[in-house]
Amino acid sequence: MQIFKYGQTEINYLKSRDKRFAEAIERIGCVKREVFPNLFAALVNAIVGQQVSMQAQRTVWERVVQTLGKVTPETADSCSNEDLRKCGMSERKVRYIKNAARRVCSGELSLESLDDMNDRQGCDTLIKLDGVGVWTAEMLMLFSMQRADVLSFGDLAIQKGMRMLYRHREITKERFERYRKRYSPYGSVASIYLWEIAGGAIDGLTDPAAVKGARK
Repeated sequence: MQIFKYGQTEINYLKSRDKRFAEAIERIGCVKREVFPNLFAALVNAIVGQQVSMQAQRTVWERVVQTLGKVTPETADSCSNEDLRKCGMSERKVRYIKNAARRVCSGELSLESLDDMNDRQGCDTLIKLDGVGVWTAEMLMLFSMQRADVLSFGDLAIQKGMRMLYRHREITKERFERYRKRYSPYGSVASIYLWEIAGGAIDGLTDPAAVKGARK
């Protein structure tokens, strides 16, 4: 298993920028988040997981791997739509995967070229693929490309983690941007800790969205 790489430099920076975050990091300790370095395979996995449970995603993904052998643009492009559908996907998802594979195989899209793009350029390129929205693109950038400064406003768990940590009932876009700038250039590590907070890593820390009297 490969995990997202970060160390004391990132931790010390985030602690220095935010007292509450510093306390949370101390209480939680080191967090290991698995990454998916093969970008095309990560893309297929993300499409597979759209609007289904994690268990269903795992089941379908295992079938895709069994069907394709190795999940690459070439194997996906050569696989029939029917064989992909038999893995448990809708026609729409099959179309998304086939279109992405075709664009890469034809040279229309170079996944390697994403490494030379900044975060905004990379996101803008990825969302041109059918079935890839901003949130999916940001997750690919974090968990596959392992970009250092990804903090997604569209991620509900990150917003929940912020509400819990800072005792807000709502995370507006403006408020989110203030926190994003505070965490930058290590927004990805901040994301990892906010997910832990949202998941209940700190005992007794509640979500003010459901608590009267919390700050807006």
